[in-house]
Amino acid sequence: MRASDKAYAALRDDIIEWRLAPGTVLTEVEQSERLGISRTPLREALGRLSAEGLTAAGGRGVVVTDISLEDIDELFELRETLEGRAAALAAERGDAATFEQLRRELLHAPELIGGAEPALQAYYDLVGRLDAAIDAAISNAYLAQAMRSLRVHLVRVRRLAADDAERLTAAAAEHAAIAEAIAAGKPRLAEAATTVHLHRSLSHVKATHVPHQKEHHG
Repeated sequence: MRASDKAYAALRDDIIEWRLAPGTVLTEVEQSERLGISRTPLREALGRLSAEGLTAAGGRGVVVTDISLEDIDELFELRETLEGRAAALAAERGDAATFEQLRRELLHAPELIGGAEPALQAYYDLVGRLDAAIDAAISNAYLAQAMRSLRVHLVRVRRLAADDAERLTAAAAEHAAIAEAIAAGKPRLAEAATTVHLHRSLSHVKATHVPHQKEHHG
């Protein structure tokens, strides 16, 4: 892996997981020493993060961006458009057996949600597999790339809300409904199930955490 790729992956994970909090200044000297790379690949990594909206130029240098309520609303507007369409396409083009298997696993997800961190991560991995299956089924590289870029920010948003077992259990059932509709080859139902899930997810995030307001960063 190239030094710039390594730096990008490390910084991206730190930002997404809130180890680097919003407003943190990412100085070249400090970060190059921390990551064990020279400044040139670090600058390339910071440029990629800026293109994704995870960092921005500030008065003191490159800073980690914040997430405002306005950002969350806008993200979910885009998410509904992209993921609703993707679910419909997956229902038209996807392999029914793949999504039927995911549906069965998601129905057992509550057994993971109430457990310790490794079990909870297994639930998130399962949801990730559903996302990946939809990406593969739609056979549209541009739409899949757009959703992958969006998910970077959605992981940050998810970390804002506590891992609430009741909400996660409900979300698992919603994901199972999406998988069921795709497996049944019903595009309109798959899109509707996705819309319901996103509406409930947005309501939960906004009810459980009010992030700091910030200046719009574009």
